[in-house]
Amino acid sequence: MKSAVETLNPTRVRLTVEVPFEELKASLDAAYKKINQQVTVKGFRQGKIPARVIDQRFGRGAVLEEAVNDALPKFYTEAVNEADLNPLGQPEVDITELKDGELLSFTAEVDIRPTLEIPDYSGIEVTVDAAEVTDEDIEKSLEQLRDRFATTSPVERAAAEGDIVTVDLEAKVDGEVLEDGVAKGVDYTIGSGQLLEGIDEAVTGLEAGGTATFTSELKGGSAEGKEAEVKVDVTAVKARELPALDDEFAQLASEFDTLEELRADSAKRLARMKKYDQATQAQEKVLDELIKLVEVPMPEKLLEDEVNTRKHNLEHHQLGQMGLDLAKYLEIQGKSAEEFDAELKEQAEKGIKTQFILDEIVNKEKLSVGQEELTEHLMRRAQSSGMSPDQFAQAVVEGGQVPMLVGEVARGKALASVVEVAKVLDTNGEVVDLDDEDETAETVEAATEVVEAAEGTEDKTEA
Repeated sequence: MKSAVETLNPTRVRLTVEVPFEELKASLDAAYKKINQQVTVKGFRQGKIPARVIDQRFGRGAVLEEAVNDALPKFYTEAVNEADLNPLGQPEVDITELKDGELLSFTAEVDIRPTLEIPDYSGIEVTVDAAEVTDEDIEKSLEQLRDRFATTSPVERAAAEGDIVTVDLEAKVDGEVLEDGVAKGVDYTIGSGQLLEGIDEAVTGLEAGGTATFTSELKGGSAEGKEAEVKVDVTAVKARELPALDDEFAQLASEFDTLEELRADSAKRLARMKKYDQATQAQEKVLDELIKLVEVPMPEKLLEDEVNTRKHNLEHHQLGQMGLDLAKYLEIQGKSAEEFDAELKEQAEKGIKTQFILDEIVNKEKLSVGQEELTEHLMRRAQSSGMSPDQFAQAVVEGGQVPMLVGEVARGKALASVVEVAKVLDTNGEVVDLDDEDETAETVEAATEVVEAAEGTEDKTEA
């Protein structure tokens, strides 16, 4: 077999392949065998029809077509390997010559991974938020904890913001009660904004037994988007009572004996969270700067496929789970279809560039992925997908996605290695030290999450 490569542009090549006819022998034998099993000829047992009879009855052309279809993938793969190419997606194959008993010639156009030059990235400098824990942060954390341990009790007074009211609702459109517009015994916290627009004003000031009506646009159901007249009957008013912030509360809400111990632990926990957020912010900003440094030719077909995949996943998975269609989503976001398409293309380009650049660094730095790192990554992905680790692992193996997961972790390690040599300052001008040996695995996994977000990998896997 002879092959030649013509570079059409930095991301696309045309392979020209010539195959001596004798190399088709195995595929021709397989073609005769396959046709033998599919046809019947009087006077011959199925599977025992001579080749010359098949040629006479069904035509040599049918056999050749079957043989070529069988052989093309093998010859294409051999040509790709011989030229040391990294193809992206499926090739466009055109048979240019087929001489029975002499020669098979074909061309294959395919997108390829571009060759990248990775410049010195040690000069990257980014600024991130300072990881400061204020007294206000600590008090807010304690208030959220108090809120989780709040109790409710009925009160005989008018409802006010923060109270929980039990209500019966009846919605009318054009004077008719909707079939799905009646609900009874609904608990609602005044001021939460989690029910209908206008209900807060309607129930505030009402005691148990009080009634009010208000107009609101329906957010779901058979009359979604229509203005409805809603009648609300308050059947009960309950006040929320927060526990006192003292040692007794600390013992109730935690393993600590005193409020001061609980406050100190909250400060430590918040510091860890802010440090993690700071590291993530650094990784995101360093990745953006790295992408600016590297010239990445963009394979147009790959970009088109990536845009379509992201749009499909958004429409048929993410929005579907929220009960929205694309038009409603764009309305909520306040975007036009053109703005949405432009943003999607920009995100897809960033995802492709991220993968190409970090893969190049993986190869350049000879980074590898250990079993422990892969297992930790698999556990996190399983958790985010709502599956058990065993179920997720089985789905990954059956779907042939193990190499993809390995690639994700490797790219996370590549990004972490770039961040390690970058200069990271906080908003106070202080140098941020992200090189904590005790948190190396956590840092790599955080970097992997940043890479996934840029590539849109997690959405595609779940879809």
